[in-house]
Amino acid sequence: MQNREKFGSRLGFILVSAGCAVGLGNVWKFPYMCGQYGGAAFILIYLVFLAILGFPIMVCEFSVGRGSQKSCATSFRVLEPEGSKWHNFGYFGMAGNYLLMMFYTMVAGWMMYYCYRCLTGEFTGTALTTDQVGEKFNAMLSSPGTLTFWMVIAVVLAFGICSLGVQKGVEKITKIMMLCLLCLIVVLAGHSVTLPGAGEGVKFYLVPDFAQMKEKGIGNVIFGAMSQAFFTLSIGIGSMAIFGSYLDKERSLTGETMSITLLDTFVALMAGLIIIPACFSFGIEPGSGPSLIFITLPNIFNQMAGGRIWGTLFFLFLSFAALSTVIAVFENIISFAIDLWGWERRKAVLVNIVAIILLSMPCILGFNVLSGIQPLGPNTGIMDMEDFLVSSNLLPLGSLVYLMFCTRRYGWGWKNFIKEANAGHGKRFPEFLKGYMTFILPLIVIVIYLKGYYDMFAPKGKQYLIPWMIVAFAFLALIGWFVFGGKRKEGK
Repeated sequence: MQNREKFGSRLGFILVSAGCAVGLGNVWKFPYMCGQYGGAAFILIYLVFLAILGFPIMVCEFSVGRGSQKSCATSFRVLEPEGSKWHNFGYFGMAGNYLLMMFYTMVAGWMMYYCYRCLTGEFTGTALTTDQVGEKFNAMLSSPGTLTFWMVIAVVLAFGICSLGVQKGVEKITKIMMLCLLCLIVVLAGHSVTLPGAGEGVKFYLVPDFAQMKEKGIGNVIFGAMSQAFFTLSIGIGSMAIFGSYLDKERSLTGETMSITLLDTFVALMAGLIIIPACFSFGIEPGSGPSLIFITLPNIFNQMAGGRIWGTLFFLFLSFAALSTVIAVFENIISFAIDLWGWERRKAVLVNIVAIILLSMPCILGFNVLSGIQPLGPNTGIMDMEDFLVSSNLLPLGSLVYLMFCTRRYGWGWKNFIKEANAGHGKRFPEFLKGYMTFILPLIVIVIYLKGYYDMFAPKGKQYLIPWMIVAFAFLALIGWFVFGGKRKEGK
């Protein structure tokens, strides 16, 4: 049996874990969701849900990882009561990590390709119109060769870093990427708020307008903030638990989780402070959807002294934000093979390079060759399906499993969870939250989960909504089988 590596420093653990959370959910998804749901009012609700929903679940996931010293593939088997079925969730967690990488590696490749395009001067010289930028983006999506090339670079680069080990590869490289990203994002945000007309964007972003929130639909804003809290922290599929397994017991998990959550939130807020004021400055709709970053940023850099250099650097570190998540999830995927089958790290890396490249191809082809395939109904491609399976299924349901496992007496149990979470120096997890985490928070997660299905299929009509809601309840029943099956006594 191989000795399990540990992080070399506390800073390494915080930055690597934050690197997993800090990614496209912060610098790509958060700004356009903020634009869609009314700006500052959405941010306030988002921050509340990070604190009351995302934060305690992250502590649960870290505790299971550190308590078991394993990845999600085997962590439940180590901690569960004898005869129970919790270990079956390990397969869902593994599937979630692979599914996430089936489209995330492609989008990481997008970022790297845009870095190259900025470097070669494609976006400099004249101010590009929205239509021109959109044409460039669509041209990229219609070329399977281009998408495949940059996806393969992202996969090989990230797995190459993981092949060096936890301390020499994952920790060392991610620390450098994260520190560079943090420095540059502050500089870019400072420039964005000084653009002509950016003041209105800053006001929209920082001053809550609850009348506008009402106009957008209070329920829509609230559920949008809830779902974003799940997506941005990468909780529910064991992506965080793996780093808990590399952590010693010198410091409590509550304080470390707080630092990671604050860092993740800082990056999201600063990313919005780059995008939103620039939208107002250039007359671009801030809620224009996922392509917002590819429309707005070229215009920013065209107006900036040395824009070609700054544009290249920004997309380079935007690539770092994406790659930090890819590296973190790849480390988890590698650990599956190590924990389950005792493979050497090198073998796990080589096998999974091939596996991830092949698994990423359907998403790439879904934008061109296979664009006619719409598995979830009209206007939903292969990437939409993969994103829906991860974001609206495995993340919330996985979060529910971690919650129940850490609070129920026939799971790992509250006493074991609190003991692990509070081991070491630092802030203690508030024990008065037991009732909230045992009964109220699981209900909130279930509502978020069901609302995700409703939002996806209700606009398509009852012929889609009814059968898919049946599927949603079937998955809930499966989770119930995990939770209530087997012997009802506290875990190890």
